[in-house]
Amino acid sequence: MSETPLMNGVRIVPTFAEAFGMKATRVIITAADEIWARHAAVAMSGFGTSVIDCKLEIDIECELTAEQTPDGRPGFALLAFGMSGGELEKQIIRRAGQCVLTCPSTALFGGIEGEHSKRIGLGKALRFFGDGFQISKVINGRRYWRIPVMDGEFLCEHDVPRVDGIGGGNFLLIARDFAAASLAARAAVEAIQPLRDVIAPFPGGVVRSGSKVGSKYKTLIASTNDAYCPTLRGVTKSELSAEAGSVLEIVLDGLTFDAISNAMRIGIVAACEAAGDHGLLSVSAGNYGGKLGPHHFHLTEILQ
Repeated sequence: MSETPLMNGVRIVPTFAEAFGMKATRVIITAADEIWARHAAVAMSGFGTSVIDCKLEIDIECELTAEQTPDGRPGFALLAFGMSGGELEKQIIRRAGQCVLTCPSTALFGGIEGEHSKRIGLGKALRFFGDGFQISKVINGRRYWRIPVMDGEFLCEHDVPRVDGIGGGNFLLIARDFAAASLAARAAVEAIQPLRDVIAPFPGGVVRSGSKVGSKYKTLIASTNDAYCPTLRGVTKSELSAEAGSVLEIVLDGLTFDAISNAMRIGIVAACEAAGDHGLLSVSAGNYGGKLGPHHFHLTEILQ
C-alpha cells in the first residue's frame, strides 16, 4: 500500500485501526432543567473509559432540546458499549440506579428507535426501589414505571433496545512534543464531538496510555504500548522516529462502521490542520495484525 500525500505537512502512515464487535445501547436522560440533566449524564458516564477495567465504555453523545426528548424536557443522549449483552445490562442498571435515579427531577428513556428483539431492562429492575408503591403505565405500546421518590417520582422506561456496535476505532497523533500532540488531539476531539452515533470515551476524548494486548505479567490482559513510548525508544522495537517526543491516541466507539470511519476522517483532518505547522509529525493507528477484531479502518482509504 502506498503512502498518501502529506496532509498539511503531516505524514499519514499506511496502516489500519483494528476494532472489534461490542454490544451497545443509547439512553436519554431528561430533567426539569439542563443543569440537573447534565449532572446525571456526567455521573452516569463517569469511570466509563475502557472495558479493560471499567467494564463499560460510555459517554455523552449529545445534548438534546426539549423538542428532541420523549417528555418535552431538556436532556442528554448517552451511548454505552460493553463486551457482552449481559455485562452491558448489568453495568447500565447499576449506573442508572446510582447516578440517574438519585439525581433530582430526572427521567430515563431508551434512545434507539425501531423494533429490536434484544432488550436491556431498566425500569424492569429499578422499579423494586419503589418498595411496592411503583406503578406501571403503557403509552403507545411502550411500558414505563413511575417510582415514588422524595421530590415526586422517577419515570423510567421498562426496557430499552440493545444493538450491535463497534469498539476500538482509533488513530495515533505522533508529535515532536506534548504541546503539539495536545493541540492536535484537542482539535480532533472538538471536530468529532458534534457527530452522532459515535463517542470518544476517554478523558477529554484522549488517551495517553495506549495499550497492547497481553503483558509479561500473567495477571494483566493489557499493558503499555511500548512501541509508541518515546522514553523506551532505545530499549524496545520502537515505531517512533528520533524527533518524536509525544504520542496521544483518540479511541472511538460507534454504532456503525461508517460512523467511526467518518469520525476518524474528520478528526484526523482537524488535527493536521491545527497542528501540522506546530510539530505534529505523523498520524498512525493501532492494530494487532488483524488478529484482535474484524473491523479494519485503513487510514489511506478513509482520507481519500
